[in-house]
Amino acid sequence: MATVIITSGDHKGDYYPLGQRTNVVGRAENVPIQVLDDLISRKHLQISFVKEERKYYALDMKSKHGVFINGGRITGQTALVDGDEILIGQTTLLFTEKEFNDRESALSHFKKVGERSRPTHIQ
Repeated sequence: MATVIITSGDHKGDYYPLGQRTNVVGRAENVPIQVLDDLISRKHLQISFVKEERKYYALDMKSKHGVFINGGRITGQTALVDGDEILIGQTTLLFTEKEFNDRESALSHFKKVGERSRPTHIQ
């Protein structure tokens, strides 16, 4: 299945296996993925799995500050692909189609993805 890894903010390093269910990300205590960030709504982002398509989709739950995927604000249900960066409030999430057994393997994957996206500076 897939995983969301928090890559910035106070919860950096936390990871959440998504399974084949609908997950809600927000500040509320009763959501599956709670992220404490003042700019995140109580119910900010929904990530759902469509079994027939074997795809995950992101949906802004009418949040005040919006949901951004790879720098662009989403306005409707948007398909997620491996490596997408999701910005909600001041917190960045990495969506990956991989599943991890522990925090260390999730962080190792995040570091490898970060190395690929860092440009080389020539002086």
